[in-house]
Amino acid sequence: MPTCILAIESSCDETSASVCVDGKILSNYIANQTVHEQFGGVVPELASRAHMQNIVPVVDAALKTAFPQLLTPNSRLQTLDAIAFTQSPGLIGSLLVGAQFAKSLALSLNKPLIAVHHMQAHVLANLIGEDKPGFPFLCLTVSGGHTQIVLAHSPLELEVIGETIDDAAGEAFDKSAKLLGLSYPGGPLIDKYATAGDPLKFKFAEPQIPELNFSFSGLKTSVLYFLQKQEPGFIEQNLHDLCASIQYTIVNILLKKLKKAVQQTGIKNVCIAGGVSANSGLRKGIQAMGEREGWKTFIPKFDYCTDNAAMIAITAYYKYLAGEFSSIEVGPSARAEW
Repeated sequence: MPTCILAIESSCDETSASVCVDGKILSNYIANQTVHEQFGGVVPELASRAHMQNIVPVVDAALKTAFPQLLTPNSRLQTLDAIAFTQSPGLIGSLLVGAQFAKSLALSLNKPLIAVHHMQAHVLANLIGEDKPGFPFLCLTVSGGHTQIVLAHSPLELEVIGETIDDAAGEAFDKSAKLLGLSYPGGPLIDKYATAGDPLKFKFAEPQIPELNFSFSGLKTSVLYFLQKQEPGFIEQNLHDLCASIQYTIVNILLKKLKKAVQQTGIKNVCIAGGVSANSGLRKGIQAMGEREGWKTFIPKFDYCTDNAAMIAITAYYKYLAGEFSSIEVGPSARAEW
């Protein structure tokens, strides 16, 4: 019998639902929230309210797409073997909406419940589809809140071997964009404008952190001080070159550490994951480095880079096979470790 899992992701400001059957993603719906743009960042209270409005239609759409032959909501729900949800990390109000919905559904259907760690799921997004890495592999996981190098021994044996000691790369993108006067979210805008700029025009600080750890606070300070010294109109006149130089610096920091991790471990199956893995500079950079160094590189589809329920579903599938189920009493956590 096939194993069918419904997964829910609500860690920040995207409400997402996905259906996975025997490790194959049949649907992956995401409802975005544009209300935060006017505030320059995600407002937790508004995010949790939007999740409450979005979660039922998003889950319904995911089930309808996955099972078009079934004509009633009850018939679709009865095909499920387990319900999965993002437990941690994230905004606690947003996590609560997804957790309570998943727990209530699992209890009413008498189905197993599977709690999933958001960062573990980002890594395992690389296992979606036909072209997937063999084990062991290294994964550079880069998002707005995390920057890590993960050694994956198996789907459920993941070891963090390097991480940021302060700010994440995604935060460095967004904060730099704010300094440039760009709207939120600024990371994608830096990527957009960088395509027409000179990445070597301006030089910014690259903190020298030992081993495989990262630091991006110094880079943000370097950008701030540099811009404060310029004359009025400088940013507008040099926007493309500034974006290209900032992006080049961040990507260079990331790839240097990734190269060091490959040298230390000898593992040449290399992946990226997380929201910043959608950045064109990073995607091109890892492919180019992989060709030079003889790596086999893997990059998730854009739909599986940002927060999405498909990555929760694929992780839950492997946890289901391993019999790793959660108690109905499990609760969300804003900062739980793996």
